Amino acid sequence: MKQKIALSLLALLPFSGWAQSESPQPTTAQPAVTGTSFRLKDCIDYGLKNFGTTRIAQYQVETANQQARQALGLYLPQVSGAGTFTNNIKLQTSIIPAGVFGPEPVRVAFGQKYQTNLVAQASQAIYDKSLLLGLKAAKPNQQLADINSRQTREEIIYNIASNYYQVFVVQQQIKLLKDNLERTQQVLNILKLQRDNGVIQPIDYTNTEVNYNNTRSQLALAENDLNLALNRLKFQMGMTQEQTITLADSLVASQLPTVQPAVFDPRNLASYQQGEANLALQRIQLERNRAGYLPTLSATASYGTLAFANDFGGAFKNMTGFGSIGLRLNVPIFDGLQRDAQVQQSKLTVLTQEERQRLNTASFQLQFNNAQSQLQRAQVSAQNDDRNVQLAQQVYNVTTLQYRQGTKSLTDLLNADNSYRQAQSNYINSLINFYQARLDLEQSQGTLLTFYSGL
Repeated sequence: MKQKIALSLLALLPFSGWAQSESPQPTTAQPAVTGTSFRLKDCIDYGLKNFGTTRIAQYQVETANQQARQALGLYLPQVSGAGTFTNNIKLQTSIIPAGVFGPEPVRVAFGQKYQTNLVAQASQAIYDKSLLLGLKAAKPNQQLADINSRQTREEIIYNIASNYYQVFVVQQQIKLLKDNLERTQQVLNILKLQRDNGVIQPIDYTNTEVNYNNTRSQLALAENDLNLALNRLKFQMGMTQEQTITLADSLVASQLPTVQPAVFDPRNLASYQQGEANLALQRIQLERNRAGYLPTLSATASYGTLAFANDFGGAFKNMTGFGSIGLRLNVPIFDGLQRDAQVQQSKLTVLTQEERQRLNTASFQLQFNNAQSQLQRAQVSAQNDDRNVQLAQQVYNVTTLQYRQGTKSLTDLLNADNSYRQAQSNYINSLINFYQARLDLEQSQGTLLTFYSGL
């Protein structure tokens, strides 16, 4: 009777899909997006177009362009016009001393009741080093905006890829838990038959039922984690939470990609380039403050018309023109040492930025070294777990055969199955750790855009 039940158990076990399954071997070719199925590159493409920080970076680039126009406009001709109309309610009087027109002083009111004055003025800077340095600052300011835009793109790529990996690993965990749940249910059906026939103790059935319930709880938790991970991914993509998204299982390859040893160069990093651009702007500001000691020279011109009348209508007739041209020289002499204080502050700002750049460079080097070491460890771990999957599968296959022959117990078979599934789970986790470590290395050496282009 016991042998018959054991043979029935083997007949119910999904041997073809359970015992013969390999370690995860997805195809290397990535399927095209269909409907709402997204590969990693598709998610990044969507995020680069829709995430809000992309538009903010574009606005910053345009702002830098407008600031360059503003700096140029300060060195172009400045033209303005003004007009005044005056109603002299009471004219001012003057006194002509006695003896000019008679023996007594004479009171005289000069001017007329209405006065109209229209004037146009123009000036052109001929030499102003401060303005010239403002033109010079436009280029690093625009470069800084471009670097900020690049850094924004890199942050989007990193955040989407990292969250994509998290979604993928939860999906794989759910898949394994569902397989375990299905197999445990099949085993429970057999154990129930064995228990009812007195072949096993009720405690054996109860222990397996506890394992089944634990697996159900783990599955419910994993499904909730999947929803949270998908919500985070959609947020990083700039996608509304109401939209539905599914991921194409194209992440895990049949073998780990080869990562070539990298040579660290901080100049490739957007953060380093930002520091250099800021340093260039601070040095230009120092020069501008020093330029305040220098004289400035500009050309001026003005032309206007003037009319006087005692009646309102005549205030806009018989206009008399006048005009002038000239040069204006401004020579700073003494400003209470305000300019010197500004120069000293600018010097200290430059020294601070230079020191900060040196500290940042050392920090970038440290991050690169750590990321490289982490990637090497993750690669070794993934390779070991891959071999462990193969060994666990071999053990399971042999245990299954021995169980069929009656030389191994059901407990041995279940233990071998658990070891095999645990090995698969470990391999998935170590593989995700490898991809995350690779992503961190790409970030630490400033090649995230290249990584994205190669997807």
